[in-house]
Amino acid sequence: MKAKATLKQIAKELGVSVSTVSKALNDSPEISEQTKVKIKEYAKLKNYKPNVIGLNLKNRKTKTIGVIIPNILNSFFAKVFSGIEKVADKKGYNVITCISNESLEKEVHTLEMLSNGTIDGFILSVSQEAQKLQDYNHFSEIINDGTPIVMFDRIADEVDCDKVVVDDFDSALNSTQHLINLGCKNIALISSVDNLSVGKLRADGYLKALKDNNIPVNEKIILRTDSEDDMKAKIDSLFDHKIDGIFALDENDSVAALRVSLKKGYRVPEDISIIGFADGILASRRLSPSLTTISQHGVEIGETAAKRLIERLEEPEGTISEYETIVIKTKLKERESTRKA
Repeated sequence: MKAKATLKQIAKELGVSVSTVSKALNDSPEISEQTKVKIKEYAKLKNYKPNVIGLNLKNRKTKTIGVIIPNILNSFFAKVFSGIEKVADKKGYNVITCISNESLEKEVHTLEMLSNGTIDGFILSVSQEAQKLQDYNHFSEIINDGTPIVMFDRIADEVDCDKVVVDDFDSALNSTQHLINLGCKNIALISSVDNLSVGKLRADGYLKALKDNNIPVNEKIILRTDSEDDMKAKIDSLFDHKIDGIFALDENDSVAALRVSLKKGYRVPEDISIIGFADGILASRRLSPSLTTISQHGVEIGETAAKRLIERLEEPEGTISEYETIVIKTKLKERESTRKA
């Protein structure tokens, strides 16, 4: 997304007042034709677009929140959305939901489409492609245009806005420590989300637990990939090496770890203990043995994000509160895939 100039920037560059720029762009008879042409051409060159909310809907709210999630099939995002909708409904707000399908282009298009006065603010989780390319300009531009954003789960540290996250690093550290406490000495790491901020934090937590316990890092039992397909294509090779524990960084990784372990003849949890991130339906209800998982409290994340956005939207005019990063603590749910301590 090309950077858009503001009235103040145009005025500074051309050596005129903000009022002159505004009047010229609105064809005021107070401004000479020569000056109008000069300002309009410069504004066009700099991709200036008027802030519709600021100019045409001042002091009026649409009472609508835009929610952008990366993947509709992920049960975690479904839980987050239910939390958002619960709070929004209670506060009298409507919700428009869009799916980025992990695409940067679709994410940019959705933000542009909805930020023209359709919604008051956004709640979103950053797409996989945006995180891979580290391209976050579109978020900053929307915020600079006066539309607030609350990010959750996958966030961009480079963007100044409110954020709601779980303690990914600490959760991974504690979960790996739990496996070590159960007697596991050869703990494999399986990740299909290594290009995401959450994947990197979880992997760092795993590595810190090994270091804290003086367990050497064995790269042969660490599988860090950027996609589910890549993970599934390589996971079998992990079992060519001695493994007595697995820490999986995503629900799909957890399911694959359990299925391949059983296929390879491992008894779960007698021979191998497995802990997975994300407490979805598959992990808790449809697998045998059932998976020990880290619950991310998706509903609570959604509720917290919605409350924070609405608080910001309803601040008295002229009040600008500090941005917050709110951390939701996870919980380890022990089931049948780990031995009892």
